Amino acid sequence: MAVAFSGGADSTALLLASVVRWPGQVHAIHVHHGLQRAADDFAGQCACVCAGLEVPLELVRVDARPARGESPEDAARVARYAALAEAAQHLKVRRVLLAQHADDQVETLLLALSRGAGLPGLAGMPATFERHGAAFGRPLLGVSGAQIRRWLADQGATWVEDPTNADTALTRNRIRHALLPVLETVFPQFRATFGRSARHAAQAQLLLDELAAADLAGTGSPPSIKGLREMSRPRRANAIRHWLRTSHGTAASAAQLEELLGQIQACSTRGHRIRIKVGSGFVVREGARLQFVAPL
Repeated sequence: MAVAFSGGADSTALLLASVVRWPGQVHAIHVHHGLQRAADDFAGQCACVCAGLEVPLELVRVDARPARGESPEDAARVARYAALAEAAQHLKVRRVLLAQHADDQVETLLLALSRGAGLPGLAGMPATFERHGAAFGRPLLGVSGAQIRRWLADQGATWVEDPTNADTALTRNRIRHALLPVLETVFPQFRATFGRSARHAAQAQLLLDELAAADLAGTGSPPSIKGLREMSRPRRANAIRHWLRTSHGTAASAAQLEELLGQIQACSTRGHRIRIKVGSGFVVREGARLQFVAPL
């Protein structure tokens, strides 16, 4: 078992609890992004805590600089998961535990709602998932940030504060500092109820994925235009979203998907042309089927 250990409060609590739960079986993985002046201090704190707990620490340095058009947060997240997965495979551990908690889940759901997200966004963060060939788990999704800090205080534990957490220029931080206290006053059980809604959305999305997989098995892969035209519009949209996500790792915006659905419906002649920008590439008609063409 490994814990993704940043040195902050949440991952410190997760590491301490894991050591109690699995004595002598826990590794810690610290990803050094090098994006902040305090990055070396985080690494030093992690080394100090792990030495005191006699927990082996794997320090991984990554280049998390964003590509053109990529947000710094997305670039850091992609680099972090890739590094954690590689470290897990090197350490030969079964699972990497992440310290996201109930407040993080609520923030994720509110951000998804603000973007008009569908079920995948409203499902929030899954408790377990796989990425880059590694298994990940989030055991603290039912625990609030305040509960974690109270428990740490009871343990006499120390941790480092990430200075970016106080930067209210970031939307997630504005939610945390301004909106969550209001929700606490109006809906005291909001963490539990939001979490339950996320699980309902995840279950519904799983059923839609199963339906899409069955539909695409019938149309072939890549999907035939004739097979898609025989579906209802919502079912056709579900199949196309699933095909793009699972086969090409991309997603259409609402406007792109609506345009594509309309073009498929109108595609009743051999000469009808389809070429629609989707994600980083194009969905095009090639003969009787749709194809996704990625940029060179």
